[in-house]
Amino acid sequence: MTQLTAKYEDGLYAALQNPEEAAAYLNAALAENDQEAFLLALRDVANAHGFSQLAQDTQLNRENLYRMLSATGNPQLSSLNALLHSVGLRLAVEVDTA
Repeated sequence: MTQLTAKYEDGLYAALQNPEEAAAYLNAALAENDQEAFLLALRDVANAHGFSQLAQDTQLNRENLYRMLSATGNPQLSSLNALLHSVGLRLAVEVDTA
């Protein structure tokens, strides 16, 4: 069973290295209207790119990145923006058509 999970994660992480795939994945998590789901999805994106590399790219402490992207994390806007930028994404605001 562990081997199947590893293969799933490998495929997911490979896909999430593509900014368009990562954006779709994060937008799906945002659609859940659940901060925990979004942070865990963002953690998957971070895992896909490697926490050590992201820490270096964002000039954020690796341990702080882990904490920020935990289910109970509460990242600052500047940290979230730096993380997204480092993986080729950006924050945006759209009109709510609902």
